Amino acid sequence: MIAGIDIGSRSMELVLLDKNGIVLERKLPTTFDPASQLKIILDGVKADLISATGYGRKLVTEEICGAPCVSLTEIKAYALGISYLFPEARTILDIGGQDTKAISLMKNGKVAKFEMNDRCAAGTGKFLEHLATVFQLPIEEFGNYALGGTEPLTINSMCTVFAETEATSLMAQGKNPRDIALGLHASIVRRTTNMLHRVGLSEPFVFAGGVANNPCVINMLTDALNIKPLIPEGPDMVGALGSALYGKSLTEIS
Repeated sequence: MIAGIDIGSRSMELVLLDKNGIVLERKLPTTFDPASQLKIILDGVKADLISATGYGRKLVTEEICGAPCVSLTEIKAYALGISYLFPEARTILDIGGQDTKAISLMKNGKVAKFEMNDRCAAGTGKFLEHLATVFQLPIEEFGNYALGGTEPLTINSMCTVFAETEATSLMAQGKNPRDIALGLHASIVRRTTNMLHRVGLSEPFVFAGGVANNPCVINMLTDALNIKPLIPEGPDMVGALGSALYGKSLTEIS
């Protein structure tokens, strides 16, 4: 049994593999106490090796988890996870809670080139989550709400604070709130399409991470690229899956 864990800024995911494939998946919010959440997500899990990725991967130690532990980067984890789910994939876009990753893959599934925005929450799940509160909406409803807009209004700033200021200013001018929401989603898509072109966009193209659950981003990305992205079932589980696959490869080598 190999456990893969992805500890992100907003959520943590666990995938448990045996020799036949996935036997268990779990997801919890990371909260302000990820160490306690780690113990909860591992409760009852019997693993021979635990492989960790994500911002909180250094929390995953044998002392806390009760099993040998290894770690790997998010880039490698996503490459492994996507290559397992979509063996022909050539480009990956991952928009998570705190960063955005664009990854180009070689034919053997190894990383050819990547670009990562991890210094600012601009254009990430946190960006959308914060701005959804301006519209008094839960993040789960924000995408469908934006799809009700007809003309996306221009949002010039990708800074979360300045974008909020622009949105509230447009509201004060009497602009359609759904058009403002659509404009906020469009600003994310502009940023991510630029990243994809810089790493070399080619098909098949896979969109993963928590923001891949947002229907507005999916639609606008499809229109902007003229490519329909492949989206995994459970797009936010890919990092944990890749982490588990990495651990499995180590046991096979040994």
